[in-house]
Amino acid sequence: MNAFMRRFLRFLVSLLAIIVVPVSYFSSFKRKRKCPPPTNPILFKSATKLADMIRKKQITSEEVVSAFIERCKEVNPYVNAVIEPRYEVALREARGIDKMIKSTDRTPEELEQEYPLLGIPLTIKESIAVEGMSNDCGTVYTNRNPAKKDAAIVRQARAAGAIPIAVTSTPQLCMNWETYNNVIGVTMNPYDPKRTTGGSSGGESALISSAASLIGLGSDMAGSLRLPPMFTGIYGHKPSPRLLSIEGHIPDCLDPDFEEYFTLGPLTRYAEDLALMLKVLKKPGSPDIPFDKPVDVSTLKFYYMESDGSNVSDSIGRDVKMAMQKTREYLKQTYNIEAKPLSIKNIEHMWEISVRVLMNISHVRNIYTDPNNPKQWVSIWPEIIKKMFGLSNNNFFSVCYGPLKKFFDALPRSYYKNLLTKFEDIKTEFETILSDDAVLLFPTFPHPAHLHYRVYYKFLNCGYLTMFNALGLPVTACPIEMSKKGLPVGIQIAANRYKDHLTVAVANEFEKAFGGWAAPNKDSVTV
Repeated sequence: MNAFMRRFLRFLVSLLAIIVVPVSYFSSFKRKRKCPPPTNPILFKSATKLADMIRKKQITSEEVVSAFIERCKEVNPYVNAVIEPRYEVALREARGIDKMIKSTDRTPEELEQEYPLLGIPLTIKESIAVEGMSNDCGTVYTNRNPAKKDAAIVRQARAAGAIPIAVTSTPQLCMNWETYNNVIGVTMNPYDPKRTTGGSSGGESALISSAASLIGLGSDMAGSLRLPPMFTGIYGHKPSPRLLSIEGHIPDCLDPDFEEYFTLGPLTRYAEDLALMLKVLKKPGSPDIPFDKPVDVSTLKFYYMESDGSNVSDSIGRDVKMAMQKTREYLKQTYNIEAKPLSIKNIEHMWEISVRVLMNISHVRNIYTDPNNPKQWVSIWPEIIKKMFGLSNNNFFSVCYGPLKKFFDALPRSYYKNLLTKFEDIKTEFETILSDDAVLLFPTFPHPAHLHYRVYYKFLNCGYLTMFNALGLPVTACPIEMSKKGLPVGIQIAANRYKDHLTVAVANEFEKAFGGWAAPNKDSVTV
């Protein structure tokens, strides 16, 4: 991208900020009710620990599921994250599990092998199919369209003993870095209702961080398993490509390259549950990853970057810079490891490359997809005109996808080929440097959670997220500390493809060092 285009984009977002900032600020005044902090001791235990207690009959699944259902009912008026609950069915399933445990001859160890998530409540992003539950993905329909069967990872979670208790909010067709839709409205951050949860897995992150859920399932095409965890102080993991099945997700796609960039994955409140979830959800036949093998963090190499290098995204702010510095200081003091700054040739093109690569994917289901032929579109102009006059039920980013896709498709193929040449060089350099024993510490976003709607002038910061989708690297979102305003601040931990266990191990290390998740609203939060 030449200097003129960079300046033009920055000028454009400056104009948008003039409009959005006052609207965002004044719309925040009505959102003053803070999410109450959790008090039930059950809510403060990891899925790993609770599953062990259930198997050993130290607590019943019904007690655990009931605790999280009651918390969901308590906090949902504050965060607006539940699309559709299945509370009564979940309680019946929990009682069935308790009855099985009471009557079985199997030992707790045998139960662990067969049912590692036995009796644990689970929430699931609405875009991921749960049989009989809403699967509209934030879209307004005249008639309800429940999922006909479970998505593959939902089947795997159920087979491991997990109990779905609700499906959660997402922006329409997952096309936004904030979570609101025309079905239920805005999902709010548990730490401050005036602020966003991020997107598109914002409903999951809101419930998990408010202690209304413990583990969840989300998706990631452009940071959706990382930005919401950053804004809400929990853990999320974007797996290596094709490690988990994406069958049963809306929107789906006919492009065979889709799985190279799009993934499903877990969100958790505690780092130790990431490996547990990934072992359960791993697609049969995908590469084996040694999640059970302890990782000696002292033997790893650490690199860091504090920018996506593009001169299009914002520079990281003080809070994120301090979090990055804190991790490096810990490594130095604890293991005498000096994290090295990483410089990649042509990294300044990575923002443009990642956006171009993702927009090059064909046949992603969207509001313009012809219902009779998924490879064809209907005309985009009627919907654009309706949106201009406030007559559309579709969200802004879903409407914008059509003209943006047509713009990128109209660019000369030679332009794309030149970018791909640079892209291959960048990928090769990352793979060589990271090898099989290194991780990269990287900002998730330039600052903590912003006020609602400000994504409209902050969308250029997507480069911090989309880079790893394009590169196909596994990334763990990890909370580090709380800002002075009481907002979570986190970073991304990346490694080479199919080295997911390294990023998860480092997240566990940082949780022990810095405390991990902190319950919302122990202290006041200010704008």
